[in-house]
Amino acid sequence: MNDCFSLVRQALKTADADEKCSLTRAAARCMQEVPVVSGGFSDAVPVSMPGRPDRPMLVSGARVGRRGVGTRAGRAVMIHAIVHIEFNAINLALDAVQRFAGMPEQFYGDWMRVAEEEVYHFELLRAHLRHLGADYGDFDAHGSLWEMCERTAHDVLHRMALVPRVLEARGLDVTPGIIEKLIQAGDDHAASILGIILRDEVGHVQIGNRWFRHCCDVRGLDPEVTFRELLDEYYPRGLFGPFNLEARRQAGFSSQEIALLMHP
Repeated sequence: MNDCFSLVRQALKTADADEKCSLTRAAARCMQEVPVVSGGFSDAVPVSMPGRPDRPMLVSGARVGRRGVGTRAGRAVMIHAIVHIEFNAINLALDAVQRFAGMPEQFYGDWMRVAEEEVYHFELLRAHLRHLGADYGDFDAHGSLWEMCERTAHDVLHRMALVPRVLEARGLDVTPGIIEKLIQAGDDHAASILGIILRDEVGHVQIGNRWFRHCCDVRGLDPEVTFRELLDEYYPRGLFGPFNLEARRQAGFSSQEIALLMHP
C-alpha cells in the first residue's frame, strides 16, 4: 500500500503533464488492486507544492486573456483556461488522497477515481486545444484553485466544504452557458467534451458533499450551520450567481444550502 501512496505523491510532484497523467492512472490501478486500509498513509510528510510545467505563466485572474468564442483563436484561449482548471483539478484530487490521514477507506478510493477522471478531462480538452492550433502553456493562466487548496490544507472538513462544494461546484453553474456558446459558434466537439465534464463534475461535487457531511457527523457539527460559518470566514463578500440549482441538487446540496446561496 505504501507503493500506491508513493505513486500518488510522485504524480503530484511531477511537473510534466503527460507523466502526471500516466502516474495518476498507475496510482489508481494500484489502489484498485490493493484496497486502502482505513486511515490512509500517515507516515510521510505530504507534498506541499504540486509540480507543474514552466508554462503557462501564472498571473492574477484579472490579467488572464479573454476572447469571444466566435473565432478559432478565441476558442483556443477559452479552452486553454479550462484545460488549466482540469490540470489543477488533477492535483487537487491527488492532494486530498495524500494529505488527509485517518479517513475511511472509501475516501481515498473516491478521490483517486476523481483524479483519474480529471486526467481524462484534461486529455480530451488538450487534444481539442491542439486541434485549434495551440497547446497547454501557450497562454497565461491563474492559480486561484490551488490557492484555496493551500488555505484548506490544515483541515479536511474545510477542504471538503470549500474546494469541491464551492470552487468545483462553480463549474456546474457556468458550464451550460459555455456549452451553448460553443454550439452557437459551431464547435460541437468542444461542446460535447464539456457535456462529458459537466456530467462527471456532478459526481465529483457529490463526493465532496458526502465527505463534508461525514466530517461534520464525526465532529458533531450541523452541516448547514458549519457551511454558513465557513462561507462567512472564507468568502465574506458572499458567492455570486447565477447558480445551476438543478445540477447542485443532483450533486447533493440540501434545500437549506441552496437557499443560503440564493439569500446569503
